[in-house]
Parts: sequence; C-alpha cells; structure tokens
Amino acid sequence: MNDAELNRFREIIAARLDALAHEDELGSEGQATVELDQQSVGRLSRMDALQNQAMAKASATRRDIERRRLKAAFGRIDEGEYGYCEDCGDEIAHARLNLDPASQRCVQCAKG
Repeated sequence: MNDAELNRFREIIAARLDALAHEDELGSEGQATVELDQQSVGRLSRMDALQNQAMAKASATRRDIERRRLKAAFGRIDEGEYGYCEDCGDEIAHARLNLDPASQRCVQCAKG
C-alpha cells in the first residue's frame, strides 16, 4: 500500500472517530440517571425511560468498541502493518478496508 492510500485511510479513520465523538455528545443525555419520582412520572413512563437509558448505554458501549478498533488501526498504520491480515499475512482487499477501515483479517480468514 502506498503513502497516498495510507493517508486516505488515515482520513477515513479520523472522520469515523470524529463521528463517534459527535454521537457521544448526542447520546450523553440518554444515559443520565432516571428519576423514579412516582408523583411526576407514571410506571410505564419510568419503564420507557429505563429502557431508553439501557439502549443509550448499549450504544455507548458499541461506540467505545469501535473507537478502540479504529485507534488500533492507527497503530497498525504507524507500525507498517496496516492492510495485512493478522492471521495469514496476505493483503486485505481495499474494498474491505473501505467498508471497515479497522479490519484485521482478510475475507477468507474472517470466514474461518
């Protein structure tokens, strides 16, 4: 992979990290503690609020995992290992990296 391609993947990864940070900002309200005052909110409304809170926390966890994968991809770029399958060592198809720039395995190894 040449330097221009690596720079393009750096930009893609950086853009995805920025998008995750923006999603974190939007999702922070949904993770707030649910008020359990029965005078102001009915039982079903509290259940909805708790469900929404759980979904917001699950989304935050998903974003954290994705963030770690993308940062690891930056590390592989710096080490000169980006774009190579961690199992077989073959080059990962650019189309696969375009879809998921944090991919660590080629299609054959990912299938098992």
